[in-house]
Amino acid sequence: MRRPGRAGLVRRALDSEQFNGWAFVTPGVALILLFGAVPIVWSAVTSFQKSTLLGSSTPFVGLSNYRQMVHDPIVAQAIQHTLIYTAIFVPGTMIVGLFLAVAMNRKIRFISFYRTAAYATMAISTISEAIVFIWLFDPSYGIVNYVFDKVGLPQQQFLNSPSEALYVIAVMTIWGWTGFAVVVYLAALQGVPQTLLEAAAIDGCGPWRTFRKVTLPLLSPASLFLAVWLTINALQLFDEVYLSTQGGPLNATTVLVYYLYEQAFQNFNFGYASAIAYFLFLITIVITVIQFWAGRRFTYYRS
Repeated sequence: MRRPGRAGLVRRALDSEQFNGWAFVTPGVALILLFGAVPIVWSAVTSFQKSTLLGSSTPFVGLSNYRQMVHDPIVAQAIQHTLIYTAIFVPGTMIVGLFLAVAMNRKIRFISFYRTAAYATMAISTISEAIVFIWLFDPSYGIVNYVFDKVGLPQQQFLNSPSEALYVIAVMTIWGWTGFAVVVYLAALQGVPQTLLEAAAIDGCGPWRTFRKVTLPLLSPASLFLAVWLTINALQLFDEVYLSTQGGPLNATTVLVYYLYEQAFQNFNFGYASAIAYFLFLITIVITVIQFWAGRRFTYYRS
């Protein structure tokens, strides 16, 4: 039996499914390596250098950038603000999203309109979202202070107040991410077997007890997914801070990513900014691992 020649082997390889598959994914892989992997490796190297990108000299400084973070009071403030924001944003978005999803998980008139309206918050750009909330919480002519005045509550400074600005940003982002949580929870609710709910009702469970003992455990995989996903996004908070407060007033809303931006693109201290970025990456990994570890103990997966 004669072996196929080199031309035949090449033709067979070109006609194979493996070649066609690699031909389709190679452009995407190349883009990911170029704009993803290369910057990650480059920033890792830069974090051990004194780099400003304004000159050709990038001396190696070892762990100097990381040691500087320990003695930087703004880094400590940024970590505190980031964690406080995360502690408000993640459970707030999940609770509001779950409440709306339960309310929409029924057959009523115009339910499709309500579901579309809930998800519309995800389609609105961050710039539009920031403009709307700046207008709502403006100390002089904002609607929120107008309502406060009508009900006899004292006027607030909101984004101009060091003690209130971070909480206003948390409310802003909860509103913006609620649509995502609604979609996830609504999909999970529609996967809850009706037979279990009917069995609970036959056993004498009321609506609240049925929700707490039957529905909520079955939603635990969706809750774990949302907790991890929202936490990662909370630790990367930047757009809303940049558009609404610029880290102020008095650094009250300076979070880690915004401080990283200031160091890199305002002070041109790219080495120090890279060190902050990798420190944030480490925090994200640790928190995510803890969430998965804790979630395995409380998450119920149906077989």
